[in-house]
Amino acid sequence: MHVKHSGSYFLDLICILLVWYEYGMEDEAVYAARRERMVAEQIEDRGVRDTAVLRAMRLVPRHLFVTLPYQQFAYDDTPLPIPAGQTISQPYIVAYMIAALKLQPVDRVLDVGTGSGYAAAVLSRIVAEVYTIERHKTLVQYARKRFKYLGYDNIHIRHGDGTLGWPEHAPYDGILVSAGGPTVPPSLRSQLAIGGRLVMPVGASKRKQRLVRLVRRGDDDFEVDDLGPVAFVPLVGAEGWEREQGRE
Repeated sequence: MHVKHSGSYFLDLICILLVWYEYGMEDEAVYAARRERMVAEQIEDRGVRDTAVLRAMRLVPRHLFVTLPYQQFAYDDTPLPIPAGQTISQPYIVAYMIAALKLQPVDRVLDVGTGSGYAAAVLSRIVAEVYTIERHKTLVQYARKRFKYLGYDNIHIRHGDGTLGWPEHAPYDGILVSAGGPTVPPSLRSQLAIGGRLVMPVGASKRKQRLVRLVRRGDDDFEVDDLGPVAFVPLVGAEGWEREQGRE
């Protein structure tokens, strides 16, 4: 008896083996201890009290979302480089932004700017469904491989312009934007459910912004909270910043 497997099966298996080979050599207990210390000292001690967020931050292995040269720094209080000239945010800011969304287990969330996939992975341990968009094809592949390896099957990822959202699955109970734009894109406003929350860096500078939270109270009624200064990479797209000449 011969069992046939599709090419997709073998591709998935190869992806899983590659991630295991690159990151699976050190005892997971060591990483778990580092995560516990990260949550206690960098996140909980700074005032994040949302138990679902703290639990998710303890569960998701951040070291799998950074490249090998930076693995040793995965649980430090710092952003780190990832492919395509982007960064993975420091653990505290990821936890703080997600906590600001005030999520529930039944919620559906749009994650704009997948990057490494780490924020989407944390979200996936808190809510029912995560839809995440990334404009760099390299990072779509990078993140998808990690979601597959970890079995995070409630994350849906696609390549595209995040400033336009993902209207086919709207409305969303929460929208997380991990890049800074000059304003909140109208498309993202329109895809937020009534009562939904959007958290995003906004500012006139491409490198320094204010973190804002929008709560949709009605069709054209948005409550805005200023959550403080932040510094994110620019949100590039039709309703964000224009792409700089000579860059992807």
